[in-house]
Amino acid sequence: MGTQESDERAGGGTGRRALLGAAVLGAGGAALGLSGTARAAGPRQATRHGGGHGGGLKGLPVPTVIGHRGAAGYRPEHTFGSYELALDLGADIVEAGDLVPTRDGHLVCRHEPEIGGTTDVADHPEFADRKRTKLLDGVSTTGWFTEDFTLAELKTLRATERIPANRPHNTLYDGRWEIPAFEEVLRWQDEQTRRRGKQVWIYPELKHPTYFRKLGLGTEERLARLLRKYGKDRKNSPVIIQSFEPTSIQRMNKLVGNPLAVLLSGASSRPWDFVETGDPRTTADLVTPRGLKEIASYAQGIGPTLDLIIPKDSAGRLTAPTTLVRDAHRAGLILHPYTMRNENPFLPAEFRKGGDPDAYGDVFGAFRTYFATGIDGVFTDNPDAGVLAREDFVNS
Repeated sequence: MGTQESDERAGGGTGRRALLGAAVLGAGGAALGLSGTARAAGPRQATRHGGGHGGGLKGLPVPTVIGHRGAAGYRPEHTFGSYELALDLGADIVEAGDLVPTRDGHLVCRHEPEIGGTTDVADHPEFADRKRTKLLDGVSTTGWFTEDFTLAELKTLRATERIPANRPHNTLYDGRWEIPAFEEVLRWQDEQTRRRGKQVWIYPELKHPTYFRKLGLGTEERLARLLRKYGKDRKNSPVIIQSFEPTSIQRMNKLVGNPLAVLLSGASSRPWDFVETGDPRTTADLVTPRGLKEIASYAQGIGPTLDLIIPKDSAGRLTAPTTLVRDAHRAGLILHPYTMRNENPFLPAEFRKGGDPDAYGDVFGAFRTYFATGIDGVFTDNPDAGVLAREDFVNS
């Protein structure tokens, strides 16, 4: 998932203060048994998609709180520590898996195929000669890439915090967790569902599928095989699949029955599969009523950057909302924009407090502003803040 915003607003009530405090203090949710607290403090009046209480997407609360790469505000992203803490803090869905392949064809969970910034690979002299410079979706990128390692080799590495300047507290957990294989995530999902007594949802993303297809490592077919193996390839399966490449989602629509979402970056950007095939359209074309109607022919939702919901001015302050929420809903699509983060640099300017890049701003105020647009959910690095903001919103 791409990068962007965050928010905060003071909430009342002992349960809410206890939940937020546990996360901010990095209290180790799973070890302290916070999952019951998170559920008890969660909203009881949130609406449901379609107004019903059935299975599949319609059974999820709205606004849906999606743990972005787990609880990445508190633990190194895409680790089981981050995923489990997201559940402990009340996330309705965990984005368990930005999926990239290994040399021997396994799918693993990393933000990008380049892993120099999210693992300790640079500290492994045995892998020094694996460092490469590659063209990744048109961008020259230097580092270590998952497609040059076997799964067994990647399992010798340990995850590290990706943005330590903003989250120095997360570096405490550097080296604690290994890189998850997606097949392990599917088994973990089943185990967590049994242990917690409620269905755990995941939201994997196919990263750079055109790039990997050209390397002979097509990721869509690999993902479909795993979903079929675990019986999670159906319309009501608790796995939503997303990608920034529309043709990748079209491919998945032919392979599985899962709910699907097209991710959308800045208005002037072009999906990389469009660049490769010479399709001149930009994201701005995709968010027109015509573009949304086309997306709705093969997907159930979109994941726009928050700037497509409410643009910012040159000073970083929010302007008037666009018509995207209305237009997407008219096309029958749900919207799960990204990404809410608590720290000042990721917030709209009017919600920042001071200039400390590690300090929290008025995240609840920002959540309230975005929820008021009618979005169906949001990706957040801080699921506890999302849960409390939703409780405030639905009870206001």
